[in-house]
Amino acid sequence: MVNRRFFCAGAAATVFGHRIAFAWARQDTSAYRMVAGVDRGRILSAAKKYVSIAPVTITAFRSPKSPGGLHDFFSQADYFWPNPKNPDGPYISRDGQSNPENFDDHRRAMVNLSLQMPALTAAWLLTGDSRYAKHAAAHLRAWFVTPATRMNPNLEFAQGVHGASTGRSYGIIDTLHLVEVARAASFLGPESLSASDKQGLKQWFREYLEWLKTSQKGTKERTALNNHATCWALQASEYARLIGDEGTREEIRTWFKGTLLTDQLGKDGSFPKELVRTKPYSYSIFNFDVMAGLAQSLKGSGVDLTTFALPDGRGLCKAAAFLFPYLEDKGKWPYAKDVEHFDALPVRSPGLLFAGLACHKQDYIALWKTLNPDPTDKEIIRNYPIRQPLLWV
Repeated sequence: MVNRRFFCAGAAATVFGHRIAFAWARQDTSAYRMVAGVDRGRILSAAKKYVSIAPVTITAFRSPKSPGGLHDFFSQADYFWPNPKNPDGPYISRDGQSNPENFDDHRRAMVNLSLQMPALTAAWLLTGDSRYAKHAAAHLRAWFVTPATRMNPNLEFAQGVHGASTGRSYGIIDTLHLVEVARAASFLGPESLSASDKQGLKQWFREYLEWLKTSQKGTKERTALNNHATCWALQASEYARLIGDEGTREEIRTWFKGTLLTDQLGKDGSFPKELVRTKPYSYSIFNFDVMAGLAQSLKGSGVDLTTFALPDGRGLCKAAAFLFPYLEDKGKWPYAKDVEHFDALPVRSPGLLFAGLACHKQDYIALWKTLNPDPTDKEIIRNYPIRQPLLWV
């Protein structure tokens, strides 16, 4: 159960005539009320659908290509294809072009978890209906506690390349979809999770966070110079938040200020390393959203990273100012178009919301309200880790 510092136990609040089961002691209640007003119908519609869908974990899908066991997450690197000159040899890279023949069932199961469990939790917060909390908890037990169906707490076999690697550090980005699951889990208490459930859940994330911080793949991913490092940090921050590891979160705060911004953000607010990719538009938005989510995640002590800026002005507000015109009008994008999925963008950017609140930009929030919150394009969903901003404000 989440630390009671974040709740007024048993209290209730009214959001546009509806009651919240536990009123969260938020720094900005008006932001919560605004997001609840925008998303209430969307959340409840999704939760009513999801409450009747049984949890399904990776153990329901086996791949003969996997070098791991039943409980090991397995995926293949998206941008690797058979070599026409050597069809039986190692796959070769085609950056930005996803191979539709890859095994994708484990990733799809995790994406479904990330869609369903946080929506159910958000519905529980809005309505107090314990059905939603209990079903959200059922997903947590299946994925992280129950021996027959749980996933092993590592990604040793993620984004392997046929003929070249059984798993790579880049695969750690696949569990970006557990970030909002961990966030949502912190809101569930004894109405849905027993003491042993909570212990098992936190032990899973404790072990996975340790793997992220100490394994060869994890340490390599942290030092990446593009969105992979940002995604590593958002994961580590939220998993540490769930288990109460403030030491790790403080390390990430220091790293955010001293390394992430200097390594990745240009003085104009762009992400230069993303602009040279074959999908510069989507990767720029993606890295902005994850960085904004990271700054929001790390709120609670020390410097507020949503408003922090380096002496030269680089920070979240600068990044938002760079991207806003192109989120508002994609036609103004002055760089190369993405090789795939350009027409499916933009979608509702959580970074716009977080930056709008932090940087006092009502036009960001107004645009955020108009963008599609529920994309259906598979590639866009893969790079869309924050779908329930109610859990973040």
